[in-house]
Amino acid sequence: MRWTLLVISAALVVAGAFVAGRVTTPSRLAPAAASSAPADQTALAKSIRAYLLANPEVLVEAMQELERKQDSQRDAAAQNVIQDKQTELFRDADDPIGGNPNGDVVIVDFNDYQCPYCKRTHQAIKSVVGADGRVKIIYKDLPILGEASKVAALAALAAVKQGKHLAMHNALMEYTGKLDRDKILELAQSAGIDRALLEKDMEDPKLKQIIERNLALASALGVRGTPAFVIGKQFVPGAVDAATLKQLIADARKSQG
Repeated sequence: MRWTLLVISAALVVAGAFVAGRVTTPSRLAPAAASSAPADQTALAKSIRAYLLANPEVLVEAMQELERKQDSQRDAAAQNVIQDKQTELFRDADDPIGGNPNGDVVIVDFNDYQCPYCKRTHQAIKSVVGADGRVKIIYKDLPILGEASKVAALAALAAVKQGKHLAMHNALMEYTGKLDRDKILELAQSAGIDRALLEKDMEDPKLKQIIERNLALASALGVRGTPAFVIGKQFVPGAVDAATLKQLIADARKSQG
């Protein structure tokens, strides 16, 4: 969807540049000249179409440049949010914590338990953070993929009260089938969680408030989907592999040093 929008936007950019280079509209334009404008516009449209068909690489270049500008603007806006919302990002007492609570690098992890890219990245996080030993993870549940995502997020947050958040998180992330309430509670039992107590705790209205705060924070950061991360002070949208994650952690340490 985003690429389609970029194509349309890039075409408009190219067309605008073409018009800027080919058409002038003097303030003293004579009536006779003005009346020919529709014909001129039709001819110009044909010229633009012919040019783009003959030089499609121009449109590709425009798309790439547009995407670079949009990403740059997004990253700049995210940096401002990271600076302004330190407490919400890094010091919300209701957020589940993983890794080393005293780690020198913090990863804020926005995830959805039905997101396949989150599940893929989970394996990279688990291996890299486990091997590193000096990384703290702050989990921000972002249930954007339907009702099952909301139930899973509530279950993960409720599991904190039993000291079983990580077990619940891993069980949900490592399950590759379709999630529904029954399956989520079944996974909880398999992770050693008291099902009846979990269901009771899931009704706590405070958990919905946590999720609402996460959604608002993600929106402010410009998160367009899951997964998304703040690693150190850097906003990282999208899935990452183990090698990329290691480098991002190293970069965070370097920037702090």
